[in-house]
Amino acid sequence: MTGTQAPGPIRVLVVEDDPVAADAHALYAGRVPGFSVVGTAHSRATAARLLERTPVDLILLDLYLPDGHGLHLLRSLRAAGHHADVIAVTSARDLSVVREGVSLGVVQYVLKPFTFATLRDRLVRYAEFRAAAGEASGQEEVDRALAALRTPRPAALPKGLSAPTLTAVTGALRASDTGMTAAEAGAAVGISRITARRYLEHLVDAGRADRSPQYGQVGRPEFQYRWVSGTPRP
Repeated sequence: MTGTQAPGPIRVLVVEDDPVAADAHALYAGRVPGFSVVGTAHSRATAARLLERTPVDLILLDLYLPDGHGLHLLRSLRAAGHHADVIAVTSARDLSVVREGVSLGVVQYVLKPFTFATLRDRLVRYAEFRAAAGEASGQEEVDRALAALRTPRPAALPKGLSAPTLTAVTGALRASDTGMTAAEAGAAVGISRITARRYLEHLVDAGRADRSPQYGQVGRPEFQYRWVSGTPRP
C-alpha cells in the first residue's frame, strides 16, 4: 500500500532481521508521540507481504536482511508504486550505499549503535518535515523544511552525564560477559563508583542494561549490571 498524508499517527513498519533489535526499535518508535508501529518484519519477503495489506507511512529499514539487501527491497517497492518514506537503521557506513539509498528515497540514516534519544530526534524531525505540507513561499522556506529533516539535534543526556564517559561505561559493560558492579565499572573507566552508578542507572532507564542485586554480602546488597543483548549501543 502507498503511504499517504492521512490524519492520525504516522504508521511505522520496522524491518530488522534481529528479533530482539526489532522489538527494541518498535518499542522506541512507539514511545514517540505521533507515531504508531503497525508491524515488524524480519526479512525482505515478510516486509513485502506485510506492505501489500497494511498502510504504512514510514519504514525503519535495516539494510542487511537474511534474504537480500534492504535497498533491493526498497527498489522493488518503488517499482511497485509504494511511496512510504524510509529511515535506514543500519551499521552500514559505505557512502556509496548511502548515496544509493538517498536516490531511492531514504530520508535519513540512523547508524547502529544508537540511543533512544537519537532515534526520537530523527522521528521528531521527520514529523516536522512531514507536517510542513503545502507549497513553499520561496527558497528560504524550502531550506527550513529540509534543515528540519537533515540536521540532527544533539541527543540530550541527563544533567551531569557526558557522552564520552557514557561511551566508555557502555564499552566496559558490553565487554563483560558476567556483568559489572558500579565499583568494577568505575575502576575499569577511571571514575568513582558513585559516578559509574549514575551512568549504569541511565543505561537501565534507557533499556540498554538490566540490574540484579547480589546477596550474601555484609551490608546493603550490591547491584550487578548487565548489557541487554541485542540492543543498539550509544
